[in-house]
Amino acid sequence: MDGDCVQRVIYFFPKSFPIIAVEQCVTSIPEDHEATCWGCGLRLVFTSYAPVYKCGWCGAVTQCDQTSRKSDSVCFSRWRRFRDGFFVTVLILFMLFVICGGVWAVYPVVFSISMFCGIFHCTVAAVLSVFTIASYCLASLKSAGAPANIRWGSYPMVEKNDLENYTFCTYCSKPKPPRAHHCRSCKMCVVDMDHHCPFIGNCVGASNHRAFVMFLISVVTSCSYAAIMTIYASYHIWPPLHFPNLSSYGHSMGSMKLLMEIITTLASSAFFLSARGIILLYLAFASLSVNAGIAVLLCQQLSYIYEGNTYITRLSSSNVTQGERGLQNLVRFFGCPYPFSRVLLGYLNKSQDNSGSKLL
Repeated sequence: MDGDCVQRVIYFFPKSFPIIAVEQCVTSIPEDHEATCWGCGLRLVFTSYAPVYKCGWCGAVTQCDQTSRKSDSVCFSRWRRFRDGFFVTVLILFMLFVICGGVWAVYPVVFSISMFCGIFHCTVAAVLSVFTIASYCLASLKSAGAPANIRWGSYPMVEKNDLENYTFCTYCSKPKPPRAHHCRSCKMCVVDMDHHCPFIGNCVGASNHRAFVMFLISVVTSCSYAAIMTIYASYHIWPPLHFPNLSSYGHSMGSMKLLMEIITTLASSAFFLSARGIILLYLAFASLSVNAGIAVLLCQQLSYIYEGNTYITRLSSSNVTQGERGLQNLVRFFGCPYPFSRVLLGYLNKSQDNSGSKLL
């Protein structure tokens, strides 16, 4: 730039100072002190070099060293699709096996008790199966939440604060709203992305997060019911148990020998189980194992929702809470009816005020 000139410049001040636009005489501008905003296209000038800066007009956040990234290789994309397809197939087959195998193995025992117990069991099993499959289809087939299309790139089109706290996605080459992340498996940005779940073949984001949590709740409920019913049915069809050593030794047998005697007798009698009994044993073990793992995941999800975070935001800022903590986050997340949520939120606010007054 030759000679003195009058131009409109935008200064970046760190943290406590706002970004302001002023008219000023400028004699020379270092190259590393000026840049172009990707959001509105305006020329930005700041007093000192900053790796990250925010436009004073549109509010877009820019990183100086960001460059467009290449798309994943064909082999890598195919591997991700194969992985998701494999896990989805395994999960669907397991759910069908639990439903069909459980009905086939349990219903003779239940109907032998009474007709009412048999009809009640079939009704509960049908309701849980339909709810689990429906919530799974919603979480798997529904879009995780793509960002809305927004105008960007040119100053006349972009108005004041239109891109407030937006960043630029170097994969999509599009604006990325706050709390959105790019998923390389889905090849798109997802609003409020929690994680990419290969078992549903989809991301968990703003649009399907509730369906995913409801699927976890239905799995925990269904597996608990299946474990109870299969253990109950196994107890009724198990071959008679005989403890010859227990009767001979009596009370003189130690606890360790007693435990070994019980395990040995159960293992030997298991060889005489029918096909229905073997399936009941497998269903009980599988239901308890899956229930334990999914229960941990469900508790983790509910704790993140309570804190107002997602899994990714918690990883990126382990010591920072992105939102307001409280049960009101759970109420809003599950979309409770307005009268119930109003009463509950009023009670929560009142209890918080009382606790705060006690501390004072």
